[in-house]
Amino acid sequence: MTNDAGEDTGRPGDSNVADYKLILQRALDNRPSGTRLKLAAALGKNRSFVSQITNPAYLVPIPAKHVAIIFEVCHLSGTERTAFLKAYGRAHPGRLRGAHREARTRTVAVTVPDLGDDKKNRALEQLIVDFAAQLARYAESIG
Repeated sequence: MTNDAGEDTGRPGDSNVADYKLILQRALDNRPSGTRLKLAAALGKNRSFVSQITNPAYLVPIPAKHVAIIFEVCHLSGTERTAFLKAYGRAHPGRLRGAHREARTRTVAVTVPDLGDDKKNRALEQLIVDFAAQLARYAESIG
């Protein structure tokens, strides 16, 4: 930010926070409607929190513990993830070291009915994936 005299009045890292939020905002703008609501549910927060962490005008930083969830729910591409992580690293050096790591996973097979429609079947599969992710986060938080 600058004042009328052209002096920098922002805090260090402000432009970098705005940079990664802009990347996330652009990615969300290209996702199906309802993605922001899904993100709020996955984070256990309300929609206004999602608005604050996705709007470059707000300097509220995204907590490092939420980055993996954001990637999971918003389905960021490899390019988007790389750009986001670079900007996040500039804004918050060292903050992602322990928080963002690839988790080991296991595969569990679930038999579900065929709903007779590809769109409905994909929606059901996504609901199951989202539910499993929420259960895993819950189990980790109480364990």
